[in-house]
Amino acid sequence: MTDKTAILAHLTAEQDDTAGLEHGIKADEWERLVTRLGRKPNLVELGIYSVMWSEHCSYKSSRRHLSKFPTKNDRVIQGPGENAGVIDIGDGQAAIFKMESHNHPSYIEPYQGAATGVGGILRDVFTMGARPIALVNALRFGSPDHPKPRSLVAGVVAGIGGYGNCVGVPTVAGETQFDEGYNGNILVNAMAVGLADQDKIFYARGATPGNPIFYVGSKTGRDGIHGATMASAEFSEGDEEKRPTVQVGDPFAEKLLIEATLELMASGAVAAIQDMGAAGLTSSSVEMAASGGENGEGIGVVMDLDKVPQREEGMTAYEIMLSESQERMLMVLYPDKIDVAKAVFDKYDLSAEVIGHTTDTGHLVLTQFGETVCDIPVAPLAEDAPNYDRPWTEPPKRAPLDISKYPEPEDYGEVLLKLMSSPDMASKRWIWEQYDRHVMGDTVDSSQSMGDAAIVRIHGTNKALAITSDCNPHYVAADPYEGGKAAVAEAYRNLSAVGATPIAITDNLNFGNPEKPATMGYIVKAIEGMAEACRELDFPVVSGNVSLYNETNGEGIMPTPAIGGVGVISDLAHHATIGLKAGEGALVMIGAATGELGQSLYLKTIEGREEGAPPTIDLNAEKRAGTLVRELIELGAVKTCHDIADGGLLVTVAEMCMAGKIGADVSLPEQGSEAAWLFGEDQGRYVIATSDPDKVLNAAASANVAAVIVGQIGGNAISIEGEAKVSVSDLRDLNEGWMPSFMADAT
Repeated sequence: MTDKTAILAHLTAEQDDTAGLEHGIKADEWERLVTRLGRKPNLVELGIYSVMWSEHCSYKSSRRHLSKFPTKNDRVIQGPGENAGVIDIGDGQAAIFKMESHNHPSYIEPYQGAATGVGGILRDVFTMGARPIALVNALRFGSPDHPKPRSLVAGVVAGIGGYGNCVGVPTVAGETQFDEGYNGNILVNAMAVGLADQDKIFYARGATPGNPIFYVGSKTGRDGIHGATMASAEFSEGDEEKRPTVQVGDPFAEKLLIEATLELMASGAVAAIQDMGAAGLTSSSVEMAASGGENGEGIGVVMDLDKVPQREEGMTAYEIMLSESQERMLMVLYPDKIDVAKAVFDKYDLSAEVIGHTTDTGHLVLTQFGETVCDIPVAPLAEDAPNYDRPWTEPPKRAPLDISKYPEPEDYGEVLLKLMSSPDMASKRWIWEQYDRHVMGDTVDSSQSMGDAAIVRIHGTNKALAITSDCNPHYVAADPYEGGKAAVAEAYRNLSAVGATPIAITDNLNFGNPEKPATMGYIVKAIEGMAEACRELDFPVVSGNVSLYNETNGEGIMPTPAIGGVGVISDLAHHATIGLKAGEGALVMIGAATGELGQSLYLKTIEGREEGAPPTIDLNAEKRAGTLVRELIELGAVKTCHDIADGGLLVTVAEMCMAGKIGADVSLPEQGSEAAWLFGEDQGRYVIATSDPDKVLNAAASANVAAVIVGQIGGNAISIEGEAKVSVSDLRDLNEGWMPSFMADAT
């Protein structure tokens, strides 16, 4: 379509409810739209409503439940509602971080889907004035027996590495899981962490009427149109045809954009700024307008779309507004800074154009070819979007596991070998070796060590951030309330285990179709469990993302509320690592063992069953144990620590042995099930190595924390009461062998 008159007629034609359905606007929402607008929308306006009212942008199914999260403590500077969360890390500095999903795009086009997920989360962070210092990813793929995971893993990992390595930000941590619950929908959750001075943080809010709107970055193309809508819908067979909705990234342009944006921010030219993420120019302009004004009352925006830099000819207003082309930002500048801004972006050879201005009308007004193609109030697009109270049903409770049904293993060594070579526990070296973990020169510890959390030095100081991501979806599927608590508590333990004070979390809530009451029940109870853990552990939520409709042909994923946690190490002279060290002597377990095998890795791998209730959590005991561990590390009494998670005590010790290339002998309990003792996944526990066990035991007693010696360090094998010996080097070879073997046939 090249005739301007015909294009305008097409764009401004009144739309009906059938067109609304084609755009994902359901009947009740159509009535709401028409009522709010006072008329039927034209095509451009309908497109804008469709993306802003999509699940991905509006959180219309989850918003009322997300309000249950605690979002403040003494360290929180900015909670949910901005591009990313901000916490005080002392010395006038702030950490800025967020986790976000790119699930649907990564399933359709693995390389670009994952790559642009990395690019998008980086923009959320540097948009706020932070220099990105670390990337983390949480990946979940289908069963290794399924035909798709190999190619999906290859594409996703290449995309993450290809983008992160080129943009020059280290990928320091993550998790990878294989399970049939993700056969139809993989999960690609990306997290970024950045640093900024507290007095130099930028927000989307803050724009006032009468200021120029500045478009910067790459030119707009037709890639990614309807990406937000696609991410808010279920899959069906043959959805590979949705590839055009997946964006195409350019990490080299992103690097230039980071430098140009930070330089312009330093000049004092920027009044407000917003990343062009999901829904592109639509969401960035609407969100900035909705939060603008002196008191957040909202402002208006006028934009001339002919001035938007475009890399394809003949783009219509509809395409320009809905494009999700990457490496783009929208800024509101101070009027006298336009030339300064243009000079900065010209230096980096990036597009930079004034495309409009802010007003006091509260309306979004768009023109093309000199004619108005959109004139709609901003408020209904943002805070007045649908906010459903979806019906939900209470998830069924699993009965506690009767461990007497399962005989004690004859050979604990064979059990250990099977667990450590299973897809769940096998080393993911094949993956993390493709990521640059040390660029920028401040990575102290990363996924390379198998440790509980990555540690990144704050440049030029002896202070560091600890970063982790975690979730056990089997726990959530069995009991979303306890599973939600467990996901938060695991992040808390991971940070505590390296000696970091846990400060706050970001989350990525991955679930199926919220319109199904059963699915909605899992969402509600998982949020409530997470919220309780956050309150009790003083570990608030400061940012996050909701990814729903992760279903294919009506089959949803395992409920997966992924948690990204950030903590502070005040002095790197006092932090802990996972690897055992010669001379440490004793292994001490911190926390009480109750022998819970329900939903355990042992039960799944050895018995071929996924049964029982997940382990319960005493949050008060969890907090006491974490506080004790951190104090012991800070005092220099403990330098080696690992939290007990999947696989239980024996797997934890095995990982410490492999990391330190030294053996250990593990003790058995005086009474009770030996399997439950060795492989139970009771929460709130750590294993520490020490040359002075009495000091540790006395400190634990004073802190009202259970503690017991569970083994001795030495030799080159792992054994149980001197028997069932497994060579550490053989175990390491087996542990590291599964992933390369699995990926050998990837295409």
